[in-house]
Amino acid sequence: MDITLIQADYQNEQHGKDLVMLLNAYALDPMGGGEALAVDVQHNLVATLAKRNDFLTLLCYIDGKPAGILNCVEGFSTFKCKPLLNIHDCGVLKEYRGLGLSQKLFIEAEKISRERGYCKLTLEVLEGNIVAQNAYKKLGFSGYELDEKTGKAMFWEKVL
Repeated sequence: MDITLIQADYQNEQHGKDLVMLLNAYALDPMGGGEALAVDVQHNLVATLAKRNDFLTLLCYIDGKPAGILNCVEGFSTFKCKPLLNIHDCGVLKEYRGLGLSQKLFIEAEKISRERGYCKLTLEVLEGNIVAQNAYKKLGFSGYELDEKTGKAMFWEKVL
């Protein structure tokens, strides 16, 4: 079994097709919301990402077939005065789960982050996604808190 990790080139048509297919498979999963990406998102995502300089997509292939994806966006820590990398999407196709692909994707994201001088990696995870939480803990992630008295950070959103 040949496992290959690459940084997606948004100008590469095959990378774009693989990115959309893998992200849509993740979206269809209960942990991704259980609904397909909107048609306009599927058609416009890669071109939109190509215009950004703060986004990173890692693709994982097994024997030349797309198997996993990690989408990340650069952020900035004002307290450290350094950039950070937020892991926004992580998905592995069902038939390739259990092979450690997400771990390989995370290790590659960490390597790139260290090379770029980022101060940390961040992510959000659903409370009910125990499998992912356990995997993230093995990779050194933990809940964020400044002080035990003020509690752990919470991820909130306001849809616009």
